[in-house]
Parts: sequence; C-alpha cells; structure tokens
Amino acid sequence: MPPPPTDRATDARAAARATDQYFHASQARAFASLSPASLSLAWLDWAMHLAASPGKQTELARLAVAHQSELARYLYDCLKTAGDPSRACVTPPETDRRFSDPAWCRWPYNLLHQGFLLTQSWWEDATSEIPGVDPHHLHQVSFWARQWLDMMSPGNQLHTNPVALRRTAKEHGMNLARGGGYLLEDIVRHQAGMPIAGAERFRVGRDVAATQGQVVARNHLAELIQYAPTTRTVRPEPVLLVPAWIMKYYILDLSPHNSLVRYLCDQGYTVFCLSWKNPTDKDAELGMDDYLQDGFFAALDMIGRILPERRIHATGYCLGGTLLAIAAAAMARDGDDRLATISLFTAQVDFSEPGELALFIDEAQVHMLEAQMQRRGYFSADQMAGAFQMLRSYDLLWSRILHEYLLGERRPINDLMAWNADTTRMPARMHSQYLRRLYLNNDLSAGRYPVGGRPVSIGDIRRPVFAVGTLTDHVAPWRSVYKLHQFYPGELSFVLTSGGHNAGIVNEPGHPRRQYRIRTRQPGDAHLPPDDWLDGTSAHAGSWWTAWSQWLAQRSGRRVAPPTLGAPGSPALDDAPGRYVLES
Repeated sequence: MPPPPTDRATDARAAARATDQYFHASQARAFASLSPASLSLAWLDWAMHLAASPGKQTELARLAVAHQSELARYLYDCLKTAGDPSRACVTPPETDRRFSDPAWCRWPYNLLHQGFLLTQSWWEDATSEIPGVDPHHLHQVSFWARQWLDMMSPGNQLHTNPVALRRTAKEHGMNLARGGGYLLEDIVRHQAGMPIAGAERFRVGRDVAATQGQVVARNHLAELIQYAPTTRTVRPEPVLLVPAWIMKYYILDLSPHNSLVRYLCDQGYTVFCLSWKNPTDKDAELGMDDYLQDGFFAALDMIGRILPERRIHATGYCLGGTLLAIAAAAMARDGDDRLATISLFTAQVDFSEPGELALFIDEAQVHMLEAQMQRRGYFSADQMAGAFQMLRSYDLLWSRILHEYLLGERRPINDLMAWNADTTRMPARMHSQYLRRLYLNNDLSAGRYPVGGRPVSIGDIRRPVFAVGTLTDHVAPWRSVYKLHQFYPGELSFVLTSGGHNAGIVNEPGHPRRQYRIRTRQPGDAHLPPDDWLDGTSAHAGSWWTAWSQWLAQRSGRRVAPPTLGAPGSPALDDAPGRYVLES
C-alpha cells in the first residue's frame, strides 16, 4: 500500500530542506563562510540610497575635486623641490604605521602614498552618513571598502614599496628568496594542520601551562584542574577560573612570569581552572546548557567536595564570563549562595552593540553558518581566525606579508602568539544557540535567556562584581562590557586597562607601559555614561592584577592551611595540564 499523501508531502519537504542545507553549506565553503546574500544586500542598500541622495552625491563630487586639486598642488610642489616638498596633503593618524618610514617621503613614493590616503579619505566619506541605509549594512560596506583599500595599498605591493625595494637592492633579491621559502613553509604547515613556525618552542606542560597541579575531575566536556599551593597558608575561599571554550585555557597560565594562575597561587589562593574538551563532529549536539551544567556547575560540585561549605570567587573570561553571568543569574534566582564574588574579564552581557564582530552576524550569515556546521558538526578554528584577521587586517595580515614575504624577516613568536595558534572548535548546536540567543536576539540582557526552562535576569545577582574591559578590544569593546552597569544593580568595580582582548588580560605586574583605570559603583549610585566614566577616572601605572588581588582579599576570610589536592576518596586523574588541552 502506498504511503498516505500527507507522509509523501512531509518527505518532500524534508528532502527539499536537506537539498537547501547542502547547497548553502557548499556556498559557505565557496565564499569562505561569508554570506553573499548578506554582502549583496548591504551593497545594494548603500548604492540605492546613495543614488537617491543628490545632496550626498554633490558633496562627494566636491570632495573628489578638492582632493584632486590638492594632489595636483602637491605634485607641483614636488616638481619645484626635486621631489621633497615641505608639506603633506594628508597626515595619517599616529596609529597608522604603514607609511612611517622616511623612504615614503621621497619621490615618487610620497605622491603614491599621499594619493592613496586621499582616496581612503574619500571612501570613508562615501560610506558614512548615507540617509536611509540600515546601520548594519552601512558598517558592512564601510568595512569591506577598507579591506579593498588595504589590499590595494602601495605599501603591500613590492613595486610600489620603497622599503621593500631598498631591501631587495641591498640584498640582491635574497630577501625575496627567504620570503618565498617562508611562504612555502607556511602553506605546507597550514595544509598539514601543523602549528605556525616557532610554536614548537612553547610546549604545553613544559614552557606554557606549566604551573603544578592535578586534574581532580573529568567528564565528557571538561577537566577541572586544582593547582598546588605555593604559600604556607591560603585564603579560605578558592578561585574558580572559567575560560572561554573558543580558546584553550592556558592563556591564563602562560609562561611562569605572566601566568595569572601562578600569580593567584602566590597571592595565597587555592586555584581551580576548567579545561574544555576540543569538540569533534561527534559533539555536534552539545549546547549552552551542557557547558553550564557539565562544565560550570559540575566544577562547583567538585570544589564543594574538596572544600565543603566554602564560597567561591568565580572568575570568567570572554565567553566564559558570559557563561558565568548566566550561571550567577540562575543561582540568584534559585537561592544558590555558593559564590562569594564574581569577576568578569572582557565579558559581555548585552550584545546590542558588540563591536566589529557584528559585521559577520545577521540572519543570512547565521543561517549559512548553521548549514555549514550541520554538515561538519562544529565551527572550525580557521573560520574564527579568518574573521579576526579581517578585523585587524594590517596587524595580522598585511604587516606579516610585508615583513616575512617581502622583507624576508621572520619575526620570532612569543608565548601569547603560540597560544593563539593552538586553536579549538565549537559544537554546532552550541555555536548556533550562542549566535541566536545572545547576538541576534540579545536574550540575556532582555531577561529572556532560559536556564532549566525558566528565564534568568542579571538584575537578580547580588554578589560583588569585578569587571574588566580592555581599551583596544575588537572582540568585546569596552563600552559594550561597561553596559553591565545598566543591568546589574549591586556593587560593581569596573576596570579599564590598556591593551586588547588578550594582551590586556595577560597583564602581569612589571609589564612595561601598562596602565589601568578603576572605579567602584555602589548600589543606588546614579548611572555614569562610559565616556563620562573615562574622563572622570584617573589612570594608574602598572597592572590591574594587583588591584584585583586586593579586591579579592578584602572579600576573603582569614588565612588557613591549604587543602589537599582532590576530594577525599577521589584520586587525581592526571597531572596538570591534563589531557584535553593536548587534543588538536
């Protein structure tokens, strides 16, 4: 007997969805995980509104004429002064190092780079303040215009870069031979899945992640490491570090001189840290709730066995901080008082203004990623690395091409760079939930994020909070991190430190040229906008680690004898750094 019509219709719809999913996944591979629909809509929105804005067109035409006139006068001055005029058409910002070498002031390279800067200035005006364009689309167009301009910069071409040409003439082309060798080595390493050149100097467990400790718990998702005490007495409240699973945990335990784990141990704290498993396609169905229950809450349970009736200084970094905020809100809702304090490092709880990462997050983009992840089972490290490279294209891409491949200079890497190359993946289901619930829907700040089938609210948290933002963060901009003030009503100490998303956190005492600002908002204080906070908060030289250590000490009990490693009757599973961090 043939199946009923309704079953045939259901099967047809399922087949159609599977076909679409396969096509969209193939499209993602072809377009480097970037949605062509999203990009096309952005450019179309910009072009149509610009075409319907005669005033803006006139303004851009006048600007083009002014730039051409200015460049012509500059050329005339060059001809009068044998190619060395005393002025410049455009002075780049101090942070723009592309044309800082004196060779760029000589003919004809001065004319080339000045013409480029004028073109860049025109495009900045052309991709801003277009009436009627969706802000997300305008940001996309502006971003991709900058990428195109960076690609065409005279500094990135051998024949128009005087520094590279001078080096080539001086070394009779040997710099290009070395650069070609470096390029070939990088291609081979990438295709073979090997780490970047020089990373082998930083072996996990020997040079980095070398603080002594033991794995005291392990499940399918995470290991819990307890570190050995380095002082005769310790504070009774332990510290639990919750890193993001977008990274390996040992950014918090790099080399001995800049390990936050070791610093905390030396300050007299019992330190625990989660080490997440690097997921494979078999872990595709792991979701945010799994990371919450089998990661954070499982760690709390084990710490409770090792140190009964001790409250915990919970500390979350990046996505681990967002997870901690969700967990703390759920604990406050349910009357769970196991936390003593909450520390959040570069962690967002509101995603309405998440910075430049929002360029890669909209419905079309997320749908394409979901189709690709559904086929693979995870979000790969290469996809994340590509997005971050585009956000900082000069520092992470073009500067490297210039120095390594054109100048033939292989810069030695440091421990932070080696860690950054030790990449991880994210399960498909979890990453989809993360993008949709937090970025697209902003459920957490709206009080809609569900834990255990019921929504949680950041406003329920009553424990003291220490939050850190970094000044040049491209992943979690400090003004977005600062929005915690709007949702959390309790005592909040906010720190703004120099550096970026990673280097601002790896900020050991004695690090040169570091500074930070700190101010505490008490319950009931009036809200202070971020720029007013910045203007009214004085800077302190040095590392914010010392301020955080003092903050923890003020909220800790008198020192006691250190605990044994592991729970009674539960032998240690491995020495630190454990197994999961070694998985590739």
